[in-house]
Amino acid sequence: MQKPPITKYRPFSVIDLPDRQWPSRSIDKAPIWCSVDLRDGNQALAIPMNVEEKVELFKTLVSIGFKEIEVGFPSASDTEFAFLRRLVSDNLIPDDVTIQVLVQCREHLIRRTFESLEGVKRAIVHIYNSTNPLQRRVVFGASKEEIRQIAIEGAKLVKELVPTLPDTEIVLQYSPESFSDTELEFSLECCEAVCDVWEPTPDRKMILNLPNTVELMMPNVHADQIEWFCRNISRRDSVIISLHTHNDRGTGVASTELGLLAGADRVEGTLFGNGERTGNLDIVVVALNMYTQGLHPQLDFSNLNDIREVYERVTKMDVHPRSPYGGDLVFTAFSGSHQDAIKKGFVQMPDDDAGALWQVPYMTIDPKDLGRNYRAIIRINSQSGKGGVAYIMEKEYGFNLPKEMHKELGKVVNAEADRTGDEITPEGVFECFKNEYIRVREPLDVLEYNFERIDKNTVEGCATVTHNGKEETIKGTGNGPIAAFVDSVASLGYSDFELLSYSEHSLAKGARSEAVSYIELKAPSGATCFGAGIDTNISMASIRGVVSALNRLVNA
Repeated sequence: MQKPPITKYRPFSVIDLPDRQWPSRSIDKAPIWCSVDLRDGNQALAIPMNVEEKVELFKTLVSIGFKEIEVGFPSASDTEFAFLRRLVSDNLIPDDVTIQVLVQCREHLIRRTFESLEGVKRAIVHIYNSTNPLQRRVVFGASKEEIRQIAIEGAKLVKELVPTLPDTEIVLQYSPESFSDTELEFSLECCEAVCDVWEPTPDRKMILNLPNTVELMMPNVHADQIEWFCRNISRRDSVIISLHTHNDRGTGVASTELGLLAGADRVEGTLFGNGERTGNLDIVVVALNMYTQGLHPQLDFSNLNDIREVYERVTKMDVHPRSPYGGDLVFTAFSGSHQDAIKKGFVQMPDDDAGALWQVPYMTIDPKDLGRNYRAIIRINSQSGKGGVAYIMEKEYGFNLPKEMHKELGKVVNAEADRTGDEITPEGVFECFKNEYIRVREPLDVLEYNFERIDKNTVEGCATVTHNGKEETIKGTGNGPIAAFVDSVASLGYSDFELLSYSEHSLAKGARSEAVSYIELKAPSGATCFGAGIDTNISMASIRGVVSALNRLVNA
């Protein structure tokens, strides 16, 4: 990096718009969406999609609900041309979907593009030419007048060729490429010149696409550019203002959202932001951002995992694990405090009201709305807490651990994560639970237990146990089966233990379902410890819980 003072770069210019209106507006309707995955996204791939892959992605885009889809640059290659012809020959374009084709303002390319549209019911013909000072000087060596004339000549040829497709409804679109780095007045001149040729009306609008081809400035400046343009274009009621943002500064989503506030009507972008350099606008993010604000985007991402699978397979690109909404880890919490808050949020959500206001901490959207399940929401590593472990035990295995027991098991699982240096799977969490509470049979294990009620206040119990490897029979009395067993183990040297808490529940429905008990004991030293027992007999489950707690206290 250059040391100060920095002469290699210069700050972007701000727009003189003191009465800007966009900061006080809100997005209250979905824009017109146009997917450019098959063109802008495709040209950014190391290995471009073949015809079959493009067909599959086209069908996916249609299923999502896109009504405008840029299918390619048919004059650029035989593959691009063949793909469009395949859509026509196989009748793959629904009546309510408009395909879009892109072409530079060059005569032979425009003529070839019109050849590709034979048999298409409705198409957007999108012409463009570069207008910014850098490309005028470095690439074209042309003056403003020469650049404007390129746009005019391209527009004239398109207008001339429209009647050659009498059975095709043609919508016209023009882009001053690199609008983001073009003088606003000159962008306006070029667009006005094209409008003069095409003569749009309120009933037959044309599209003016204003590309943030290279994202050079902060989103608020982009919004100022869009608002300035919307105010100054002479045929505002006859044009659709379209956004096409890239992500060079990492703020493509923000630039698009502020551009909509500034008056734009339409958005071009791609699934998961695939595109040149750092990518195009991620339409998934903008659409679902709207959804989380109670505004339906008119696109269906309820099967986002399936959409992602198609995208990754045909583009050979990976969706980053932290990519908003679509990434593997965006609905996953490892942090203990996050897990605890999420668990409590799920508890307070009504189970029987799918339309209830979504209020779960750290989660802006219900994963189920995107076709994702809750299984991976909480995952355990050494940073996780008691709430996450308790959540997994409940959701995956049906164990409703007492709140005071969460901390105990959490420490056990965290210690295992520290030992392995790895994430602990739900199966691993359950193994930790069983090893710590269920499989602890030394020094005491119960083989059989029978009890008899002597009177309404007294139970007599008899147990066959192994103690330090030796089988013994012990007896005791109490006001219930558990108290009688606690009394009986005094003969083995376990005296003065106090039963602090007891709870139990069924693990499944049916006659052969198992029950689990949770027992908390307090030793004469004041130490406390939980135990857990599982059995098809609830009384035996309770006794196993006492034995578990005793063994854990002795072995501590």
